Amino acid sequence: MRESFIQSTEGTFKIQPWEDSYKHLVAGFTTKNDGVSQGCFSSFNLGLHVNDVKDVVVENREILAQKLKLSTTKWVCSEQVHGNNVVKVTKNDCGKGVTDYESGIPTTDGFYTNEEDILLTSCYADCVPLYFLDPTSKFIGLAHAGWKGTVQNIGGRLIEKWITEENIQLKNIHVAIGPSIGDCCYEVDDFVMNKVNDAFEQNIPGNILTTLHNGKFKLNLKEANKQLLIKSGISEENISMTNYCTSCNPDTFFSHRRDGGKTGRMMSYIGWRK
Repeated sequence: MRESFIQSTEGTFKIQPWEDSYKHLVAGFTTKNDGVSQGCFSSFNLGLHVNDVKDVVVENREILAQKLKLSTTKWVCSEQVHGNNVVKVTKNDCGKGVTDYESGIPTTDGFYTNEEDILLTSCYADCVPLYFLDPTSKFIGLAHAGWKGTVQNIGGRLIEKWITEENIQLKNIHVAIGPSIGDCCYEVDDFVMNKVNDAFEQNIPGNILTTLHNGKFKLNLKEANKQLLIKSGISEENISMTNYCTSCNPDTFFSHRRDGGKTGRMMSYIGWRK
């Protein structure tokens, strides 16, 4: 399968097939480069909750806004808590969480909209960014899936809301799975393994967990989310998944695990320009 996330001249990774197919759609993922943060946050940290200088993070966000041609006054941000709460947002939510973390939509790891001139945003340093698109109704969505959000099936939760509350047909939903830590770099213990097992009702597909000699397991978070999306009814041909591992690429991505927790955050984003 052709890689869907293509590095652009603006220093971001675009979901190129989506942007090529749908006029005015902007969707992608930032790198750690081309910003003004210093030290362990060097240089394009977009997270307000990691003890970087607040004004510097806001400046980085303005840099991204210029790249995307969508003002930060149009952005929506949330307080990410590794849960599976999903909310619908409108223009009334624009600006929330942009200049201070506390004003973001509370306790929310997934959101969606079908309004133009809104940019949905979410921050990452190893967790899985999930992007949702129904080009027929113009609904778009984002979900933040670490291992906790994954085993709570946050992707399936967003899909359920689209079907039951927005009357969207499953066949119209496209999902992209963005850069995250890969199973090459992600070891977990039996507590996490058991939670994954529960998420798949004791029938984990064979390419998600690999048993190691030290009693731990390698976990493929991207594949786990893909299989849960398929279980929720999304056609496999409507799911694209990147090969990029955040931990394996220290020149390109921040990684919470690789960097010992002292690091910045990349940002996923999706929106319709007017």
